[in-house]
Amino acid sequence: MTAQISTLGELLSAAGTQWRAYDIGRRITKLDKKQFAQIESTLTPYPYPLAGHALLAIQFWDNNATLDPYVWFLKFPLDEQSKLVAASRDHFANMVVEALGTEITGEQAQGKLDNNPYVFTPNANKLAAFNALLKREINRPASQYYEYAELYFAGNLPEDAWQNLAVQGLADFAFRLDHGKNAEHLNASWSSLPMPVKQPLSAMLEHVAGNTQFSELLYKDCITALKNKQLDVLICNLRALSASKAQGLLLQAVDQILADELANEADVLLTLTGRCWSAFSEQSRLFILLDKAAHNTQVDGLFTSIFADLVAIPSLRPHVLSILRAENRSETLSRAIGRLFS
Repeated sequence: MTAQISTLGELLSAAGTQWRAYDIGRRITKLDKKQFAQIESTLTPYPYPLAGHALLAIQFWDNNATLDPYVWFLKFPLDEQSKLVAASRDHFANMVVEALGTEITGEQAQGKLDNNPYVFTPNANKLAAFNALLKREINRPASQYYEYAELYFAGNLPEDAWQNLAVQGLADFAFRLDHGKNAEHLNASWSSLPMPVKQPLSAMLEHVAGNTQFSELLYKDCITALKNKQLDVLICNLRALSASKAQGLLLQAVDQILADELANEADVLLTLTGRCWSAFSEQSRLFILLDKAAHNTQVDGLFTSIFADLVAIPSLRPHVLSILRAENRSETLSRAIGRLFS
């Protein structure tokens, strides 16, 4: 990298672009430029690590842009403190400069980073969700699939019409709940949606801060699913609730789930860890989660995976490490912790 360009932010600015950065590993979350600069300079750890990496979406456009922005999906390794491995970032930026110079927009840039080792393709749900978010943020129309989804949730299509819903249409609907009567229609239809609709829709809603009324519905449906022992329904409701602004309701739901036998299920534990991580800054709640994971025998290495995931999150790291010194651990949890260091 040149002496003048030492960060991705500087590279993007030197190329004359406007840009935004998002975490796309956990919940799609915008990173403000000051925060991103601190991450790049390794002054602060990456806030949302996933499997030892920062998964980023960099959206950029030139100042005279008439087309949709360009997007880089990038995957950079993090160190044991969840700080960016700057050498990898430097390597990527050097490759960009060598391939494109500072002409990173326009037709000449197309395809030139296809084999870059730091470029990755998010899964279909993440791609659809990010595309829906991007279209909304730059005031572009939703995809061609949105209108059909809107008609479906309004109850204006035949009962079996769900079979023709597209994932992108569900994403567009989820990110446009404040359009028309979309929120009202979702509230009215959510509890009776067929699972082939509810599951992909919940994967979109986990990136959307729903209103309080919808959050209350999701909480009630979580409790009903616990009573009826409906594992798949519970997980859908929990995913949809996880990004809610009504964090009190989410915490109540998490506590109810942890007190139920369904919390012994690996899929529930993984959903709690992966989507509701903010709930575990409370020590007693974290303790219960880790104890449940230690007792789980369904999935080999589940405790190790959950511990590694949570301890890497900077906001949770001190809480997770304090469990190592806790004296009132069950024998099973103590053994599980011991295996981490064997």
